[in-house]
Amino acid sequence: MTTAMSGALRRIQLGNALSAFGNGFTVPYLFLYVARVRELGAGTAGVVLAVFALAALVVLPFTGRIIDRRGPLPVVLVGSVAAAAGSAGMGVASTEVLVIAAAALLGTGISVIQPALATLIVWCSAPAGRSRAFATQFFLANLGLGIGGLLGGLIVDVSRAASFMVLFGIEAVMFLVLGAAVASVRPARAAGAGPRPGETVPVGDRDGNGWRVLLRDRSMVGLCALGFVMFFACYGQFESGLSAFAVDVARIAPATLGVALAANTAVIVLAQFVVLRLVERRRRSRVIALVGLIWTLAWVAAGASGLPHGSHGLAVAAIVSTYALFGLGEAMLSPTLAPLVADLAPRELIGRYNSAFALVKQLALAVGPAAGGLLAGAGAYTAYIAMLIACSLGISVLALRLGRRLTPDQDAPLRTAAQPVPAAAGAEARTPAPVVAGV
Repeated sequence: MTTAMSGALRRIQLGNALSAFGNGFTVPYLFLYVARVRELGAGTAGVVLAVFALAALVVLPFTGRIIDRRGPLPVVLVGSVAAAAGSAGMGVASTEVLVIAAAALLGTGISVIQPALATLIVWCSAPAGRSRAFATQFFLANLGLGIGGLLGGLIVDVSRAASFMVLFGIEAVMFLVLGAAVASVRPARAAGAGPRPGETVPVGDRDGNGWRVLLRDRSMVGLCALGFVMFFACYGQFESGLSAFAVDVARIAPATLGVALAANTAVIVLAQFVVLRLVERRRRSRVIALVGLIWTLAWVAAGASGLPHGSHGLAVAAIVSTYALFGLGEAMLSPTLAPLVADLAPRELIGRYNSAFALVKQLALAVGPAAGGLLAGAGAYTAYIAMLIACSLGISVLALRLGRRLTPDQDAPLRTAAQPVPAAAGAEARTPAPVVAGV
């Protein structure tokens, strides 16, 4: 990686970490703010959360094409401004219409930022360092989110709406900081265009048919199906079925859920780079399959916490262990999933591939809480735990099936790169020139 590339990547990572820091000030308190501080009720608060998912579903199908045609930089800038305006609007909105409108603007901005940032990281990192780049992004985002949440807890006061205006104001400023940090990056346009050695550029994209190319890519379709199950069974349950199960069945105090979430973040922050060294040279499909087994164990632990005649201390330990095991799985996925999406994508379709995977994630995050909430509301907790154990085992099965479709370069690029390639007699070995991202 050139000095210019590493400098550009550092600015992208810093901006992303600061935006996550700002996000941490508001995420834990958004429902409380709408329902109680603005006195708009739990129903409106639920609508606000649903609007975030709806905004993503509306804009992401168009985002990838814009990224591929115009580049990720303007998309990040527009998304940062939109998210900042939406966050500032949330801080001052006092009616149902204004709160929902601000949430739509905030959700739109955040939704388009995610695939654009992922594409920028691909542009500004060499293939050999891509896993580390995405692991660093995930590490810094969780660190920023956790610190922001802790500081936000010192400021928040449910009896004073002004304290929430401060929280949303900080978040808005951090989104603008992200935009300013990314604006200083000047990746070469060639980084996102032109085929890899031996790769044929999809002709259909010139006619605006890039999505058809993606849908014909069986490996990418398989990865999207795997991603849906993965996000449904983990992230989609954190704030719905799992928390309800912990409180209603395991009899855990609501405050203990904060400890469990802290354990999740702590495992990610402390284990990320240790895990990275262990998995970056492994086959990606097998790493994902192992995550499925770890999450199966997590759901077994959650189910055990609700067994009758168990002690309260064991129930608390089981729930905290569940969140910690999820964190370990997340740390394993951060250097695996996003680089795999990038390696599956033809160069001219990187934006669309990133947007498609982000869209699948948002669909899972919309369906997951709804399914978990319905089962929790019906008191069908045994069926709930059984469903999620089955989903976690399904992750392992789908990952192994996906591995059969991947090339060695896609499944284990660092291992493949480490193998010596014999040069033809009388021919000079040639390596492609690195893509330079300028300042």
